[in-house]
Amino acid sequence: MAALQAVRTCESRRACPEGAWRARLLTTALLLSVVSVAGCTESSGATAHGTATASGTATPAGVASDCLLPPISCNAPALFRVEYGIQPLLDRGIDGRGETVTVLAVAPSPGASSPSATVAPPPGVTPASDIRQDLAAFDGMFRLPAARIQVVTTLAGAGSPWKAAYEEVQDTEIVHTVVPAAALRVVLLPPNARDSAANATADMLAGLRLAVSGTDVALISFSLGEHYFTKAQVTQMHSILLGVAAQHVTVIAGSGDNGGFSGADFGDAAVKEVSLPASDPLVLAAGGTTLNGNLSAAFYISETVWNGQAGFVLTSGASGGGFSHLYARPAYQDGVPGISTMRGVPDVAGEADQESGWAFVFTGGSKKWIMPASGTSASASLWGGLMALADQYAHHDLGFVNPAIYRIARGSSYHRAFHDITTGSNIVNTPPVGMGGYQAGPGWDPATGWGSPDAQVLVPLLAA
Repeated sequence: MAALQAVRTCESRRACPEGAWRARLLTTALLLSVVSVAGCTESSGATAHGTATASGTATPAGVASDCLLPPISCNAPALFRVEYGIQPLLDRGIDGRGETVTVLAVAPSPGASSPSATVAPPPGVTPASDIRQDLAAFDGMFRLPAARIQVVTTLAGAGSPWKAAYEEVQDTEIVHTVVPAAALRVVLLPPNARDSAANATADMLAGLRLAVSGTDVALISFSLGEHYFTKAQVTQMHSILLGVAAQHVTVIAGSGDNGGFSGADFGDAAVKEVSLPASDPLVLAAGGTTLNGNLSAAFYISETVWNGQAGFVLTSGASGGGFSHLYARPAYQDGVPGISTMRGVPDVAGEADQESGWAFVFTGGSKKWIMPASGTSASASLWGGLMALADQYAHHDLGFVNPAIYRIARGSSYHRAFHDITTGSNIVNTPPVGMGGYQAGPGWDPATGWGSPDAQVLVPLLAA
């Protein structure tokens, strides 16, 4: 625990003398990894005995794969809490207590089963687990308090309420990392929600209506290109969001995972556009980044735009961003350099790259998989947790925060409250449509918005 104390005395590179920062970086990272992974406890409180590797790191018993071991491709929760300035708030008791965060997710198909007891499911196969077991394993491994979760099956049917697919598990575990004392609520869409555009648009509207009811913060990771929605559906969605803004509910959505395009979701061609619900001006849109440098670093180093394109093939996704075809530029974006006459997306960003993502735990049989989170649903989950922290800090729900985000970002506190992402792009090539996307730069850009948070500065400013 001495390593954790060292981190708390010097939470960011900016707060450290350069020499002290460099001296602590690797040693603190190693110690944090040991605190977070080795000698961890299961939810029952029993010690999980592990097998030491050549690197000196231990894998908890029963773990089939572990992205925290070399070659490292994920980060332990404790490290993200430091990199994004969350830990100082948790140390002060700002932990989401009294708040409810709702995740809108698609239910797995009825035939989906747990992974094999020895191997992960093959590519293209979407497995399912029991989210209660996932959270218990996650909490035990990373020493988090037991999660409180409710699953709403009004739309999906009550057959298997606890059965969960990857994205539902990763999003809830990220939120729980950021606000360990908050109540978690999941609203499940029907398993066939992605089978057709008609299903997807209708289910998204029905799910949004449920997700924003009876919660403080709602995060929507399911995105769909603007052109899929009818004018009536766009009007209906905006009406729902107007209603919840009046009730002081914050709604956050991932900006999408296809760079400057919406995905070819139903066998059709990709379209150069942004996606709903992120492009609605009443939604806080979260883009994606890649954390650079030592993946186990205990201090923030830098980020770039998340872009998994390799040889003009989009292998893992890229931060969605661009300008709406539906919504004119909202007042809070007036005068922002680089903005157009239309609503710009995203507003903010956070880690979304599967090569450096948050560690989440997925269970099956007697085995557990420690896997890297990916996609802008991960960054939306980060921001969902942060908004719950801000609500608790302010002693009331902040609701529609976009104007406040832009006021802070355009003020003197910008470079303290945000990490400005100035490198990389979300430009991808999608045959036969062609190239589409935008370059990152100083200040707001249509790849990462204003950037990622330094929560210890941003949360008090939002609350004020």
